Amino acid sequence: MHRILVVEDEPSVARGVKDALVFNGYLVDHVDEGERGCQLAREGSYDLLILDLMLPGMSGLEILERARAHGVTAPVLILTAKSQEEDRVRGLELGADDYVVKPFSVRELIARVGAHLRREDRKPGVASAQIGRVEIDFSTRQMRCDGEPVPALPKEIDLARFLVENPGRVVTRDELLVKVWEYPVTGIQTRTVDNYIMKLRHKVEPDPTRPRHIITVRGKGYRLAHA
Repeated sequence: MHRILVVEDEPSVARGVKDALVFNGYLVDHVDEGERGCQLAREGSYDLLILDLMLPGMSGLEILERARAHGVTAPVLILTAKSQEEDRVRGLELGADDYVVKPFSVRELIARVGAHLRREDRKPGVASAQIGRVEIDFSTRQMRCDGEPVPALPKEIDLARFLVENPGRVVTRDELLVKVWEYPVTGIQTRTVDNYIMKLRHKVEPDPTRPRHIITVRGKGYRLAHA
């Protein structure tokens, strides 16, 4: 399931967009002010961002600029009541992927969201990687350390791949549950992620009690320091 962040302060617009996205099978978080929207956007746990331009506290363009500077690569759709060319150009210069002018058709917006997400899904994944002394071949789903096979569970391989495809970025437990374990909702209380992180560390870390590669970011999640 794809996760989408909607940052929109107009209640009727936000409600219509969120309801339509949920109806079409997306997981949606909504906030109505810029500072919180920027914080969530920079965490990088969303597949797509929908940002209004005129927001309390911080504009959608500021959120976009800070998210891109922070390394967030997810597609961004800008919503605005403005139709001036300079706003569209500025958004595209800052890294927006699409621009929808209010009032807009929710059906059109959903079509654009789907198109951007399908494009992201078609991007080729990482074929292989090395974390410390361990080489991982994602095509054969095998691990080797100094040429010797390392037994690994399928979800350990999936977890390693997701970390490798998001180097240096903090990934939350909720994000891992949705992206790796395909849980339909977030906020589930489970130690699944932590247990698998521990298993993976025992394979790739010289000293699993003092990890150098898979780092815990207290209160947030995990980060692959270097592969």
